[in-house]
Amino acid sequence: MADTIRVGAGCLNQLPLDWSGNRRRILASIAQAREAHVSVLCLPELAITGYGCEDQFLSHEVAERSWESLVEIAEHTKDMVVAVGLPVWVKNAIYNSVAVIVDGEIKGLIAKKNLAGDGLHYEPRWFHAWPEGVIVTDKFGELHLPIGDPIFKLGGIRIGLEVCEDAWVADRPGRLFAGSGVDIILNPSASHFAFAKQEVREQFVVEGSRAFGAAYVYANLLGNEAGRAIYDGGGLIASAGKVVAEGRRFSFQETTLVHKSVDIERNRLLQARTVSRKIDVQGLSEIELPFEWPEVTRQDGQDPLPPMSKDEEFTRAMALAYFDYLRKSWSNGFVVSLSGGADSAAVSSFVKIMLDLALNELGEERVRERLPHLDLPENTNDWMKILLFCAYQGTKNSGETTRNAARTVAAALGCDYAEWEVDDLVEGYESTIESVLKRQLSWQTDDLARQNIQARVRAPGIWMMANIRNALLLATSNRSEAAVGYATMDGDTSGGLSPIAGIDKHYLREWLRFMESTGLPESPSIKELSQINVQNPTAELRPEDANQTDEDDLMPYQVLDTLERAAIRDKKGPKSALKVIRATYPQHEEKQLVDWTKKFYQLWCRNQWKRERYAVAFHVDDQNLDPKSWCRFPVLSAGFREELSQL
Repeated sequence: MADTIRVGAGCLNQLPLDWSGNRRRILASIAQAREAHVSVLCLPELAITGYGCEDQFLSHEVAERSWESLVEIAEHTKDMVVAVGLPVWVKNAIYNSVAVIVDGEIKGLIAKKNLAGDGLHYEPRWFHAWPEGVIVTDKFGELHLPIGDPIFKLGGIRIGLEVCEDAWVADRPGRLFAGSGVDIILNPSASHFAFAKQEVREQFVVEGSRAFGAAYVYANLLGNEAGRAIYDGGGLIASAGKVVAEGRRFSFQETTLVHKSVDIERNRLLQARTVSRKIDVQGLSEIELPFEWPEVTRQDGQDPLPPMSKDEEFTRAMALAYFDYLRKSWSNGFVVSLSGGADSAAVSSFVKIMLDLALNELGEERVRERLPHLDLPENTNDWMKILLFCAYQGTKNSGETTRNAARTVAAALGCDYAEWEVDDLVEGYESTIESVLKRQLSWQTDDLARQNIQARVRAPGIWMMANIRNALLLATSNRSEAAVGYATMDGDTSGGLSPIAGIDKHYLREWLRFMESTGLPESPSIKELSQINVQNPTAELRPEDANQTDEDDLMPYQVLDTLERAAIRDKKGPKSALKVIRATYPQHEEKQLVDWTKKFYQLWCRNQWKRERYAVAFHVDDQNLDPKSWCRFPVLSAGFREELSQL
């Protein structure tokens, strides 16, 4: 029996239902692990199919094809122990399971006990939760195998598994491992990115290692797998109650590996010293198999990494999400209606950051390989003209400040850029409607309609450019606007992807200042964003003498975001939300706070139909408003009418 074992966590950038591609990346990770002399390799949850298969998990053919892939993968695992996730059927129920492969042979399956059903997770729609302590034998392909929650005792080393959500619950399966003398715990996961979430993962990995006296190995998915969710990667290894190795997060590689040699005897000593540990003499059911553990001669591996700031996390997560969406949708780049304001500047800047980070990590040739459908010029300095087209679409209500800002930012990004006017289109629509109404339109009687038509006439031209370039049109609406419907449907909401619809305006402006002043080592600051950051946000849809600003139309963005968190995240009614902003913003008069509270709830309720129509948005914050993945609300409701009247 070995005293020291080299364990590894492989993080994979998978794609739902990509059988050959997913298998190729799994085999590449196994090859990487073998080269690093890893004996125990943990791969992500549902890595064979992809985590985001949605209702296709209900297809029996999906399970059959994933099993065929597993059988092929097993052939490449000689002298290794590998855990990899896939869906399986047992008695006409589907289980989120992990296959344990030992020395080239599939020896059993662990089924997930605690299904993720909150936020963007929907596992109970497809899977059944496995009952604790139950092990059955069933036929899978040509094999009869045990499935349930056994421990694998391999060459005297006990290995147990917690599958993603299993480790996040209070009654986690690992509590049973401590009394059974488990040496290594594997956690195959599909844990989406959210701000500061890696710190939470580290906590349960460390606590699992400390409390259960075991080495703990956590493997995650990587990148934008299926459209909305972004996965960090960032595999973790803990031993003796400390993180001893951490993999790179937000990597542009298809596979990453973190590995470390762990001292089994030291962890066993910690178990022995823990007098309060309840020993289960009978122990959990074990599958005992012979296995020759290789001698570990070097104590090498990756060290833990320093934590990232919120700005760095956001920048790297969005850049990777852009890159994956671009290549997985086979789009020929991006198109943006660049208004000279904060939202469109941020949406456009991420394309440049994406390219900077990809080139820095992968190099020119690898980027070309990952984007084979693009005809990229020989000189990388010209790539942005292929990857991004921006247009400033002016009207007589547009100011020189925004026009100059758009022009300056576009030049700094190096993208393809054009300017054109849309006044003739606006006037044409207004003239047509005036002839029908038999009166002239005015700002006094037709304010909203005249604002919206300016936003809407910008959509066909920019859509046309996206179609001509076979590129992806990016919508520019943010989460604060989504909350109160401060967006023109078929105007600034037009697009196939809405990258910042999950980010509030207040933070987005903070991030733009970060990119103006600091940036990342691989993607330096964009000083030209100063022309964006000095402005007060404005839609520029009323005449110039109206001095229109977003916050005059709505309320201060900080107040709006505080109300949104209280009402939507914390599910507080108007009276309780008013208490929150009263305590947070005592500098404002009571009547003003009441008016803002009423306005928020009224606009929130009236505009659910808009949120239902938003393009796909990246999930970067667990305060999301996306009704398709996070925040459900009725399209029609009483709109808190009684509650608001009581304010």
